[in-house]
Amino acid sequence: MMSAYAVVYAFALVGIGFAAVVLIAAKVFRPSVPYARKESTYECGIPAVGSTEVKLNIRFHTFALLFVLFDVEILYVYPWAVTARELGRLALYEMGAFLAIIFLALAFAWRKGALSWE
Repeated sequence: MMSAYAVVYAFALVGIGFAAVVLIAAKVFRPSVPYARKESTYECGIPAVGSTEVKLNIRFHTFALLFVLFDVEILYVYPWAVTARELGRLALYEMGAFLAIIFLALAFAWRKGALSWE
């Protein structure tokens, strides 16, 4: 008798196998004619001036991580807000604890200077 997850495993195996076959076939059958102009950086049709490798400030990384943190938080808060009345007080306490942890993270980032751009 098949387990309940056998169908899921079969679909996953078929999907991964199909993707692997397509990627391997594309690599085997594609034409490969490398030359310098093809491998250069494209700058809107204008020849690149200077180095095309730009070093970004690490602050962008910190801001991006903070944005993702608070953006994903909304994914949890919105469904709770829609169904808050049906969920009862326990869900209210749980969401309060969740938001308290998020705001503690915000306060920590603020105190460490992660939100200042100086």
